[in-house]
Amino acid sequence: MARWSNALELNERREKIGGSETALCAAVRGGADLRIETAFRHNEHVDTSSGSRERVREVSEFRVTYVLDRRWTAGFMTLRQPVDIPVGFGARPSLSLFLYNHNGQQAIARPYLDGKPAAAKYGASPPDDHGGMPKYHQLDNWDAGTNAPSSNFVYDFDVYRFWVNEEWQEVLAHDADGTVTAGSLAALADAFASGCEVKVGIAGLCADLASRADAEVEAMEHEVFVQVGFTYYYPDTKLFLGETHPVVRVNPAIPLRYASGNWDYGWLMPRTDGYVAMLLFDPHTLQSTRKEGHFPIRWFVR
Repeated sequence: MARWSNALELNERREKIGGSETALCAAVRGGADLRIETAFRHNEHVDTSSGSRERVREVSEFRVTYVLDRRWTAGFMTLRQPVDIPVGFGARPSLSLFLYNHNGQQAIARPYLDGKPAAAKYGASPPDDHGGMPKYHQLDNWDAGTNAPSSNFVYDFDVYRFWVNEEWQEVLAHDADGTVTAGSLAALADAFASGCEVKVGIAGLCADLASRADAEVEAMEHEVFVQVGFTYYYPDTKLFLGETHPVVRVNPAIPLRYASGNWDYGWLMPRTDGYVAMLLFDPHTLQSTRKEGHFPIRWFVR
């Protein structure tokens, strides 16, 4: 059974009651997987018309993690559909791209997948009506009525527990042109040949989104971690590469938050020469674009 530990715990007021932000950040920088536990009353969070006050516990996986300025941690749900628990799925199929910062500030971006026309304008939108949910505090609202609305908020969960699995081991690090700075390609190839899982930490992956959001602001130092689900090794040319799980890219900032035009969604193909190919989707149009670049990368195995 995988070993999980509680690196940080917050109460309903998002005050630290266990662990530390430093411990959580160190674990994620070391490649750790992240799951976050919360708790809420059914008729306060799911269905405000219900008579059920049952306390529901939730644990969600955050398949993509960020470390910003070497001190701030955030995670994304990348595979989630909206659900109407305990009955079934939500009314409209979409990606529920929830974002949690380590201080408990949350966000949601929702690209719809059903093809319904959406002609609203992009930009700041009036806040939604959450009068029936006193524990829901919406901070802003973006692109309402479009195919990919988003907002930043805080929900006062009873507890926030940040669980980490630190079984990953860094075996190779290299700079943007593939020059090895730690570990070795041989160690990565040997682990790959033994059936190990692979994960990458890519530094500076979202710098182009920072310039899009504000041409005068240099991108904050950041590293994005995601598992590489499909891996390949060319032993003659000494090149290792793979295709990652889906990634949400967001303009790097503290706290990490969604805004109009500052995020996208897609897949990466990193290589050990520093090259990264990107297949990215505009969440509003669902049209794809291809980008490429060279980045420092760290490779982890489990």
